[in-house]
Amino acid sequence: MKANAQESQSLVLIVDDEPLIRLILRHLLEREGYQIAEAQNGIEAINVFKQFHPDIVLLDAIMPDMDGFECCTQLHRLDCSKYTPVLMITALEDQKSVDRAFEVGATDYITKPIDLIHWPVLRQRVKRLIQQSQLQQKLEAVNVELQQLVTIDGLTQVANRRRFEEYFNQEWQRLKWEQQPLSLILCDVDFFKLYNDTYGHRVSDRCLQKIAKAIKDIIKCPADLVARYGGEEFAVILPNTDTEGATHVADKICHAVRTLAIPHQNSQVSPHVTISVGLTTEIPQQNSDLEEMISAADWALYQAKAAGRDRFVQNILLPKSQNSG
Repeated sequence: MKANAQESQSLVLIVDDEPLIRLILRHLLEREGYQIAEAQNGIEAINVFKQFHPDIVLLDAIMPDMDGFECCTQLHRLDCSKYTPVLMITALEDQKSVDRAFEVGATDYITKPIDLIHWPVLRQRVKRLIQQSQLQQKLEAVNVELQQLVTIDGLTQVANRRRFEEYFNQEWQRLKWEQQPLSLILCDVDFFKLYNDTYGHRVSDRCLQKIAKAIKDIIKCPADLVARYGGEEFAVILPNTDTEGATHVADKICHAVRTLAIPHQNSQVSPHVTISVGLTTEIPQQNSDLEEMISAADWALYQAKAAGRDRFVQNILLPKSQNSG
């Protein structure tokens, strides 16, 4: 194997058991400014691919030990091969071989003998496949950013209300099928309107950012979700979490906000910012409703406020006649 890779130029991996073919392709591609890595069989190609992560693979179809079809299959099982095009070089021109090349993941193909290939065509194919791969990577990066924009709250960088509703419904349906507990915590910053009137919007925004981070730092399980539920309201979804576990999290949230010690001179319960928390736990049933669970947590939050704020209250079962305030 030979390789000379520079970050500023695309790297082409040439895989062929015939030294002359590799030499011809290397000479032609180096003239175009490409960096080249070589492998003489499929097994070596996989090792070189893992090491150098080429931008494109020119792969011979017929090789001893491991042919190009099997090699292509193996390459596509590697995580680092997600965007790497494979241009199959084959002496087989029958439709069955062409179909098989595409079936194993080849992006395109050309036929041997290599000296009969119209070089300008091959050059354009290599260039086009690399450009398409790079464009695909850029598009996916943009899609990730767009997805974050529609699911992440811009101020606090936790999930937004839309994401909360999607995820809560998803976990409700899953746990209804599995018959496992689902816990929901709703939080409201105490006397936040007074805080905003006293310190202004900029300081209030920083306050919410600190509280969101404090809540997020508590949540360790990847399946749990912290969301901004409203202006100064936050929600925490705890799948597969029973009442005891949810109570522990709620207590930690209240403590974490107190520990921030954010001054709040006009609060009626503390010289610092505090939070009221309501929580509920349920094993979703076929005849139950997720809106009832949200109402149960909301009612518990109302009770926490009525009892003096800066605390948590749990409500396991909510009578349908009750309404939150």
